[in-house]
Amino acid sequence: MKITLKDGSVKEYSEPKSVYEIAQDLSEGLARAACAGEVDGETVDLRTVVDRDCAVNILTFQDEGGRGAFRHTASHIMAQAIKRLYPDVKLAIGPSIADGFYYDIDSETPFMAEDLEKIEAEMKKIVKEALPLKRFEKPRAEAIAYMKEKGEPYKVELIEDLPEDSVISFYEQGEFTDLCAGPHLMSTKPVKAFKLTSLAGAYWRGSEKNKMLTRIYGTAFPKKADLDEYLHRLEEAKKRDHRKLGKELGLFMMSEEGPGFPFFLPKGMVLKNTLLDYWREIHRKNGYVEISTPVILNRHLWETSGHWDHYKENMYTTVIDEQDYAIKPMNCPGGILVYQSEPRSYRDLPLRMGELGLVHRHEKSGQLHGLMRVRCFTQDDAHIFMMPEQIRDEIKGVARLIDEVYSLFGFKYHVELSTRPENSMGSDEDWEMATDALRGALDDLGLDYVVNEGDGAFYGPKIDFHLEDSIGRTWQCGTIQLDFQLPLRFNCEYIGADGAAHRPIMIHRVAFGSIERFIGILIEHFAGAFPTWLAPVQVRVLPISDKYLDYAQTVYRSLEEAGIRAEVDTKSEKIGYKIREAQLQKVPYMLIVGEKEEAEGKVSVRSRAAGDEGQKGLSEFIAAIEEEIRTKAIRESKTEN
Repeated sequence: MKITLKDGSVKEYSEPKSVYEIAQDLSEGLARAACAGEVDGETVDLRTVVDRDCAVNILTFQDEGGRGAFRHTASHIMAQAIKRLYPDVKLAIGPSIADGFYYDIDSETPFMAEDLEKIEAEMKKIVKEALPLKRFEKPRAEAIAYMKEKGEPYKVELIEDLPEDSVISFYEQGEFTDLCAGPHLMSTKPVKAFKLTSLAGAYWRGSEKNKMLTRIYGTAFPKKADLDEYLHRLEEAKKRDHRKLGKELGLFMMSEEGPGFPFFLPKGMVLKNTLLDYWREIHRKNGYVEISTPVILNRHLWETSGHWDHYKENMYTTVIDEQDYAIKPMNCPGGILVYQSEPRSYRDLPLRMGELGLVHRHEKSGQLHGLMRVRCFTQDDAHIFMMPEQIRDEIKGVARLIDEVYSLFGFKYHVELSTRPENSMGSDEDWEMATDALRGALDDLGLDYVVNEGDGAFYGPKIDFHLEDSIGRTWQCGTIQLDFQLPLRFNCEYIGADGAAHRPIMIHRVAFGSIERFIGILIEHFAGAFPTWLAPVQVRVLPISDKYLDYAQTVYRSLEEAGIRAEVDTKSEKIGYKIREAQLQKVPYMLIVGEKEEAEGKVSVRSRAAGDEGQKGLSEFIAAIEEEIRTKAIRESKTEN
């Protein structure tokens, strides 16, 4: 058989070989690092036997599939340790996740934080034992009996939900056996660096009707240095938590009277409105017009759009004059009504309509998280109506606009192209044309992207932009969705150059996504230390004593007249205290004024970025900060306060 490797080279074997044996043949070092394999693009276990011509790739921890197998093995090691220490617990599920793994446990005695140390100590023993993982299979009926004998009711339920003719796989390591499809490492030995990070509650199978289980989270790496770096990042993330900083900086609040419905405080509104002013500025430059559509619209509209059938569980509804209405979860149907409000010609297209629309979506209470996951948010939507020949240029224009936004804030990003999901509407031809148009635009721009199969919207494929923040976390914000379906369902038309009616094509797109969520991301990205143009308070004037309050007010008025957001610290405190307070509030500039400054008509400048910058004339300082605000510059802080 011929095995084509990742680099295109071909190896020939006269007899079947496991993926692990192929790795050994290539290099002992590669075999030691191997976590899983890939056969013709499908992630497989290292024990998988290859007996035909195919493409084989050996996955290490550097590959997503390899990391998944490594951390899945770590979850089994944790489950084995738990069963050794607490034999009566029942095991539910224990998958790998983006940054680690978890296992859901049913225990009569609640787990406490101190239990995690005991479990970690037992896990270390299991790793040292270097237990080989052995895979075996059983028919469905035997598998059910096997798990009943072991007293694992959750595993029994999982197996019972599988088809009658299923063959069920298990993995055994020492005395411990778990129901699992894999893939897994060859032994427990490589899992040298791990940490159990937290405890949480989780309903069995995610349903509030089921029992609440204990979920134990952890992470694992091949090297201690990588684990230490990750844990440092976690600590950094805690310090940057937007919920904590939002409260400390007076930006927003949450109330029990409205879970998931954020309240913006005065300084938060300055931040939000500054972002929205920027949004309006770049959209005007890019040929968009702004509209506003109602928050509540009739059920008939949502039936026509398909949301009533495909999205109703996430919608809030009400009854007005004995008719069903819905609070909008999306802005697009309202945008279509604006398009239809007057006859359209090919000369009007492309028509780019932007909307800062307030939308409401029902999220489960357990999923709510500060500004990141809310039930009410402002979506920076735009809907572009165009002719088929305009598709590529419009997509490229949107991609450039999104690039401009992310670059301004210092975000790196990567791009994903998401294709047709199972729950979708429209013909195969429309989907193929739409997907090819998005792919072609990305190719024209020279943007690298990965294909995310089956993750498109129900009405069309999409391009998602995943930005990376200052501590390496990724967030999905910008999106471009191409839609052939809604213009068809709403019978949208334009009169072409030939005098006949034609169907427009529609782009749905956001740059920030949710304004609220983007603010949460910005708080964490900048650790609350916003660039001067975005900071709610740009300058704080600090009089050395009450004697210089009048001069401080004079300085303040000059700043205000220049359009600079400023305030005066009027507290009867020592100057060191006032400086520290301004640092804690992340104010970009402090102007210290005393006898000498008043006599010379100057200010002593202290900046968040550079510390003490010495005395400057007030007009000189104002000119410099005006330029910094105008250019939306980012000055890196030398230290984080």
